[in-house]
Amino acid sequence: MLRLVAQLALAAVLMTEESIAQDRTAAARERMAAEISAMARETGFETGRPVFAERVMAAIRKVPRHRFVPPAMAGQAYDNRPLPIGDGQTISQPYIVALMTELLDPKPGHAVLEVGTGSGYQAAVLAEIVASVYTIEIVEALGRKAAATLAALGYRNVITRIGDGYHGWKEHAPFDGILVTAAPAQVPQPLLDQLKTGGRLVIPVGGRFDVQELVVIEKKADGSTTTRRTIPVRFVPLTRERP
Repeated sequence: MLRLVAQLALAAVLMTEESIAQDRTAAARERMAAEISAMARETGFETGRPVFAERVMAAIRKVPRHRFVPPAMAGQAYDNRPLPIGDGQTISQPYIVALMTELLDPKPGHAVLEVGTGSGYQAAVLAEIVASVYTIEIVEALGRKAAATLAALGYRNVITRIGDGYHGWKEHAPFDGILVTAAPAQVPQPLLDQLKTGGRLVIPVGGRFDVQELVVIEKKADGSTTTRRTIPVRFVPLTRERP
């Protein structure tokens, strides 16, 4: 009987500690969301989006960013800044993740392609909104780790792949939206080809030593495109497979 009482007491303590930890991360996500909303207002003139859609902010509030950063950096996971994730790559600033998601204008029935899985955080945010996310990562170690994290968190609508995202994912095209989390010097033509009519491509563009711009490209019914430049950004270069 005493052993049972002790076991129940230990279980209660563990549940309390878990609840406290969950409350802390929930509160941290709320603070992060508030900072993102404030930045959206400040940059609204340049981006055209002074207020982000509720579905975007709901995803930001829900996804546990601390699960997508190295354990040693978990305490900084909800700071509104990029963090290193290894292999010379970073997890993007939460505001940028929210902004790119907002500019993509994702809908519940959409199929979205992401080029540059990285930690998997952006894919998780998208997965909270759309029907399916196809995400490609060229760095194998990162891609496999991201896939494991996404699976552990129950994101069954995210399909991962190791490979060169420059060429997109033709087998699952066309896509309602394409989001690129690394910067090419020019917009890859294969990605434009794999975009649905009315779809959007959100991509940072600029060479390694150039000023990069976050660009939104929309495909018209006749196959032509419109391009809108928003804010200057800084992303890692889009890595290509060696010939």
